[in-house]
Amino acid sequence: MPTLLELTSEHTALSDDEVVHLTSLISEWGMLADFSFSDLLLYVPVASAGGTNWLTASQVRAATGQTLYQSDLVGEYADDTDRPFIAAAAQSGQIQKGEITLPYLEAPVNMTAIPVMHEGKTIAVLTREVSTVSGRRPGQLERTYLSIFDDFANMIATGLFPYAGRVADSSVAPRVGDGVIVLDGSARVRYASPNAVSALHRIGIRANAVGQSLAELGFAQDAARVSFERREPVVEELDQEHDVTLLVRSIPILKRGARATNVIGGVVLMRDVSELRRRDRLILTKDATIKEIHHRVKNNLQTISSLLRLQGRRLSSDEAKDAIADSVRRIRTIALVHETLSREPGEDVAFVEIVRPLIQLSQESLQSSDRPVRFEVRGDGGRLPATIATPLSVVILELLQNVVDHAFGDKRRDGVVRVFLARDTDDDALHIRVIDNGVGVDEQFDISRATGLGLSIVRTLVTTELGGTISMRPASNADLVDAALDDGSGQVGTVVDLRIPTE
Repeated sequence: MPTLLELTSEHTALSDDEVVHLTSLISEWGMLADFSFSDLLLYVPVASAGGTNWLTASQVRAATGQTLYQSDLVGEYADDTDRPFIAAAAQSGQIQKGEITLPYLEAPVNMTAIPVMHEGKTIAVLTREVSTVSGRRPGQLERTYLSIFDDFANMIATGLFPYAGRVADSSVAPRVGDGVIVLDGSARVRYASPNAVSALHRIGIRANAVGQSLAELGFAQDAARVSFERREPVVEELDQEHDVTLLVRSIPILKRGARATNVIGGVVLMRDVSELRRRDRLILTKDATIKEIHHRVKNNLQTISSLLRLQGRRLSSDEAKDAIADSVRRIRTIALVHETLSREPGEDVAFVEIVRPLIQLSQESLQSSDRPVRFEVRGDGGRLPATIATPLSVVILELLQNVVDHAFGDKRRDGVVRVFLARDTDDDALHIRVIDNGVGVDEQFDISRATGLGLSIVRTLVTTELGGTISMRPASNADLVDAALDDGSGQVGTVVDLRIPTE
C-alpha cells in the first residue's frame, strides 16, 4: 500500500511543509478515530482536466467502533457521492455534514468533511464516516467522546491541530480505550471514563473526581499544567503508591479567539503500565546479575591464570613451561571476553572491543626482542553473542600464536600481522582474514591435516563449535597489496580466511 509521502509526491502539488503537517495529523488521528467511533479518511487535492479530484491518501479505523470498510481505500479517488461534501469543505473552509450512500449498505452513511488548514490554506480534507444505523442510544461516554472529537475537528479546521510545537511521541502514549479524563479550561475534571476511574482507584483515589481539579486529586497536575501553558501535548510517567505506574498524556483543547488562542479544556489519557515497568525492573535486575556473574567468572579465570604462572615458575622443563604459558594465554583470552561482557548490556558484545585488547595481549606476550612483530586490527565485526565471541577469540589468539611461531622464525624485524573484520549482511556471516608478511606457508599445506595443537584447536572450534569454515594459503601479490603489506621485498606471507555464521 502506498504511503502518504509517495502519494502526495506523485499526484499533488503540496509543499514539503504541507506534507509534514499532514504526516503529523495522521500520526495523531488514531486518537481522533477512537473518539469518533468511526472511520477517518484523508483526501488530498489532485489537479485534473475536469477540475480538482480528491485522492484518498490515508485511512484509519477506530478501535472503539465498527468499520464500514473491510478493504483499504488508500490510492482510490473519491466517488460522486463523496466529492460534493469534500469540495464544499475545501472551498468554504468550514466543516460540512451530510449523508452518502455505499453500494453494499442499505442505510445511508453520515459524513463529516473537515478542511485541514495550514497557514491559512486548505491543503486536504479529513472525513468522518459512520453508519446511521445504531443499535442503542448513545450514553454519556459516547456523547462526551463525540464532543471531544468535535473540538478537535474545529482545531483541524482552524489550523490548530496537529500541534506546531514539540509534540510528545504518540506511539508510546495511552489510547482512548485505556482511560480518559476530560478537563475544562481551569483543569477541573468534567468527565472520567470508567477505565480512568478504575485507574484512579488503583492508586488510592476513590473520591468522585468530577468537579475537582487535578491538584486537589493529587494526580497528573504537573502534566496538565505544562500542556496548558505550552499549548501542546505532554507525556509523563507517574509512579504512584501501591506499586502502580501510570503513563499519562495531557492534551490541551484550543480555540482561536479574536486576539489570541485560548485553552478551553483538555484531555488526559492514562494507561496502567505497572506490569510493563515491573518486567523492565526484573530485566534490569537480571542484567545486573548476569554482569556480576561475568565479572566473577573473569576474576576466577584470572586466579587460575595466576596459579598456573606460579606453577610454571617451579618447572624445569622448557616444554612444560611453554605449555603452561600457552594455557595461561588461552585462559586470559576467555577472561577478556567475560570482562567485556560484564560491561555490556545483554549477552551480545561488540567483537572489535574484544579483538583490540586481544591484539594488545598478543603484542605483549607473544613478541620478543629477537622477533618484533606488530599486530593491527582493521574493520568492525559488529555485535556477537557470547557463545560465538568466546571460542572465536581463542581462535584468533591461536592464529596469532601460530604466526609468531612460524611466520617470523627467521628473526626478521619488520613483521606485521593484520586482522581484518567484516560483517556480510547477505549471508549473515562474519568474515575474518588474518594476513602476515612472513615466510609464507607451503603451497601443499592443508589445515585439515595439521597436527599441531594450536591449529588443531582452531580447526575444531571453527568447524565444530562455530559451524564455520577456515582456509590457510600463501598470500598472493594482490593479497599483500590489499592489506598494505607489499613493501617491494618480494615476501610471500600467509592468508587465513575464516567465515563464521552469526545466526
